[in-house]
Amino acid sequence: MGVLNVTPDSFHADSRTNGVESALKQVVKMQGDGADWIDIGGESTRPGADPVDVDEEKKRVIPIIEAVRRMHPEIAISVDTRRPQVARLALEAGANLINDVSGLRDPEMAELVLSMGAGVCIMHMQGDPLSMQDKPHYSEARTDVANELIGRAHSLIEAGHPPDRICLDPGIGFGKRLEDNLTLLSDADWIRGPHQLPVLWGVSRKSMFRDLLDRTETSERLAGTLGVAAHAQKVGVDILRVHDVAEHVDLGRTLAELEARR
Repeated sequence: MGVLNVTPDSFHADSRTNGVESALKQVVKMQGDGADWIDIGGESTRPGADPVDVDEEKKRVIPIIEAVRRMHPEIAISVDTRRPQVARLALEAGANLINDVSGLRDPEMAELVLSMGAGVCIMHMQGDPLSMQDKPHYSEARTDVANELIGRAHSLIEAGHPPDRICLDPGIGFGKRLEDNLTLLSDADWIRGPHQLPVLWGVSRKSMFRDLLDRTETSERLAGTLGVAAHAQKVGVDILRVHDVAEHVDLGRTLAELEARR
């Protein structure tokens, strides 16, 4: 899943686009590099980020989703949003999946998913982007995160939503300390629940690599990101949300070829 940020302030500057034309160029590149999904977001949810006005978020993402769907009907599109108003318009414009970093806290978002039969990624976040890194705490990180995510997924499934249209994301860096992130990334099966739901990891160039490797700049964090990607392939993660599609595809193909010859 390639990241397409229609924002002036997302934490990794190289992922930002400005307008339909530059966004379409990025989509063409990521698709050519091997992306199966394009994740389009109009609000930065980096630690400390202020919320974006909902009308501004609509203006940023909806024209781009419409253009991508029109020009590239074959590619899967997810919309990275916490707001049901934006998500509804995105689905109507051709998005396939709602990537909700707030984990369906808003009951209107859950109702939208059910009413439209939408694909959804439920992500765990402790707090909100503005405050989530202010002393996050867990009784036991895996248990706390799994209970919340599987509970939200179970509520959808009980209401009739197909399990194969739900994936779960542990929310690396969203209200997590380094030790929490590493615990959550140790494997993937703990989060799948009784329905064995697909798992998405979004780790690309995040601040955990500042804490783990002393890499202050996002431009220095590709190697650490690829290390997690190699581990993700080993433990069976289903989707990786990344800034650097070509490098991840090359890594994955190489590992697959080596594994096939063991």
